[in-house]
Amino acid sequence: MSATFEAENLSLAFGKVVPFEGVSFSVDAGEIFAIIGPNGAGKTSLFNTLSRVYQPQTGTLRLEGRDLLRSRPRDLAALGVARTFQNLSLFAHMSVLENVLVGRHHLMRSGPLAAGAWFGRTRREEREHGFKAQEALELLRIADLADTPVSALPYGQQKRVELARAITMEPSVLLLDEPVAGVASQERAAMAQVIRDVHRSSGVTILLVEHDMNMVMSAADRVMVLDFGKVIALGTPPEIQADPAVVNAYLGKAAS
Repeated sequence: MSATFEAENLSLAFGKVVPFEGVSFSVDAGEIFAIIGPNGAGKTSLFNTLSRVYQPQTGTLRLEGRDLLRSRPRDLAALGVARTFQNLSLFAHMSVLENVLVGRHHLMRSGPLAAGAWFGRTRREEREHGFKAQEALELLRIADLADTPVSALPYGQQKRVELARAITMEPSVLLLDEPVAGVASQERAAMAQVIRDVHRSSGVTILLVEHDMNMVMSAADRVMVLDFGKVIALGTPPEIQADPAVVNAYLGKAAS
């Protein structure tokens, strides 16, 4: 299986503060790849670099051979990269369906004049985007909330809306930033199952950062562990759980 997403020797610095350095990994097409580590390990900074929020000082970042560091951040959606955020980035005054339709924006072809007239190709295109958005809502099991304002939803449901918006972008790579953070414990297993359903139905490559070890170990194909900005382990969940360096740096701390 060919690598879809490749990072080599990535380093990021803000003056004398170095969130991470020398990070290299590759993610195969269709893989679920998790990034874990204790607080302050550099996970969020790395994720922001992968999604082009930050520009690294060194290294390369490629998607199917294309150099993402030479692309504008605003072009990522068109290149096939979608992301969710730890702190939700939704339009609270808009409905669930309207929020999800925002994810289709880069796929819309009709110009403003045609859209204003709403005829022919524009009408067909709008119906297609509506159908795709509805599909995403059904997959995330929130189709019955389509007309509900996002502001009226509990946090866990809002997390699902953001994930639905991301998958309706039709990405080849989906970046999930702590998808179960802040979600009630009884809802975490359901959210993890939803993510597995998304992966199974679409085959999308998933990179995720997450603190919930049960979720990571049950969902990920491989796990990379950061500690003080450096990769200390990379392997399958059983390999990571048995790695002494990981137990000492992360799992051991969590269990203490």
